[in-house]
Amino acid sequence: MDEIRFYRASEKPYGVFSNLYKREIMFEGELFATSEHAYQAGKARKPAVKKWLMDAPSPSLLAMAAHGLYYWDVAPGWSKNKFDRMRAVLRAKFAQHEDLMKTLLETGEARLVESATVDNPVNRLWGEVNGEGKNTLGIMLMELRAELQKEQNSGKKLHAAE
Repeated sequence: MDEIRFYRASEKPYGVFSNLYKREIMFEGELFATSEHAYQAGKARKPAVKKWLMDAPSPSLLAMAAHGLYYWDVAPGWSKNKFDRMRAVLRAKFAQHEDLMKTLLETGEARLVESATVDNPVNRLWGEVNGEGKNTLGIMLMELRAELQKEQNSGKKLHAAE
């Protein structure tokens, strides 16, 4: 089976799979600069913390800041809800941008792997480092791709979770 590795948002053509890829998405009635912004917006318990995160000068700094939040600044239930939120954010991102959806669908049946370079628990959860990790983001993208293929074959149009 073919494998497609991605990591940096600037990589062509698969950098679009990164949550740091700069493409606005509408999610929960709010416009976010990237899918990382939409995802991390759900992590903050307090509006002031959310605003502080959203004001980060880049998506990578936003991710770093969000990973460093104190326990009391994190929304209750985040550890259980974060995966459902990521699935909904990915669905919105690809439903709202035909070119991104096309790129995802063109991967066919290839295994998608977020291939990080820095070895830490977050990178091993969402991707792989040196072949080790859960590759959660890659799996979610493959699940979404399968949904899109099924909907495309049935003639249905993908509904974006907003």
